[in-house]
Amino acid sequence: MRIGIVCPYSWDIAGGVQFHIRDLAEELIGRGHEVSVLAPAENTHDLPDYLVSAGPAIPIHYNGSVARLAFGPRMNMRVRAWLKTGRFDIVHVHEPFIPSLSMLALVAATCPVVATFHTALERSVAFNMASPMLRSVLEKLSARIAVSGEARRTAVQYLGGDAFVIPNGVYTRNFSTARRDERFTGTAGRPTLAFLGRLDEPRKGLALVAAAFDDIRAAHPGVRLFVAGHGDCEEAARLFGNNAEAVTFLGSISEEEKAALLASVDMYLAPNTGGESFGIILIEAMAAGAFVVASDIPAFQAVLASGTFGVHFANNDPQSLATTVNEWLDKPDERAAIAQRAQEESGRYDWQSVASQVFAAYETALRTEQIEVE
Repeated sequence: MRIGIVCPYSWDIAGGVQFHIRDLAEELIGRGHEVSVLAPAENTHDLPDYLVSAGPAIPIHYNGSVARLAFGPRMNMRVRAWLKTGRFDIVHVHEPFIPSLSMLALVAATCPVVATFHTALERSVAFNMASPMLRSVLEKLSARIAVSGEARRTAVQYLGGDAFVIPNGVYTRNFSTARRDERFTGTAGRPTLAFLGRLDEPRKGLALVAAAFDDIRAAHPGVRLFVAGHGDCEEAARLFGNNAEAVTFLGSISEEEKAALLASVDMYLAPNTGGESFGIILIEAMAAGAFVVASDIPAFQAVLASGTFGVHFANNDPQSLATTVNEWLDKPDERAAIAQRAQEESGRYDWQSVASQVFAAYETALRTEQIEVE
């Protein structure tokens, strides 16, 4: 099958949607399909063979973060040229309700179009105002996918219709087989914690960890925290004050280093305060065998089954975070049992399963349009 996939966000700044598209494309290519991905990209060096750059993007504040998008007449011409050259059997657009390449591709495509919705919103005045126009555009869709119940709720609330819930995928074997790294491995007297996320993005929750860390160190003086992610490490260290002496800032790390970190620490902290529709990092941590402590936002409750595969603390409450961490650091046997259950659960998010579900949505779209593909 000839498949075109459209990424709305810049390929230059890695994020969950970009990783999802990358892994899906490579899984489909591995199964013998022809796949082309169109995305904004300013740095055209070392791009994968399947990636077509539409040019640079511009930063726009969106959903508590900064999205780098490409839109306008010039981009529209590039999208149409890509569609004409690709002669795709199906086009798969991601986040088509924001002004981006995905929306342009949806409007211009003449073949069946499948959309994946990643975003979860509590409420949005802008979406309420734009809903009538967006609904008319999205009528072209042959099938809809949401990566979680929260993403589905947002899509249904603002755009109508319904969607298959197909989760984000993870190559779980890369994490379940990761070896422990002595640098990150804790002991009874010196337990280790990890945080991964953009340091300068408030909703990722690093400031919340810093606010809780004094109480955590008071109960467990030997505790060490490893922080990985893009951003200014010196500025992030100032959040911790004198407690920064127990924090190691790793900066941006490779996928292999991330797997080793998650496989080694006693506890992974996910203090995200909102704006999450899923939680790929939670699945990666579960697959690596880490014990997960996460905020009780709906998306994380869904992944952890409300405490079955990890534990929750009250969102945006540093005291609740500290109490939860301290309580579970003192329960090594219970932690190990939950982590084992979580590792087993993570298998259903493996890309082998998820890609098959996505491809089934493609087949549904083609049947809906009564198109046969050899």
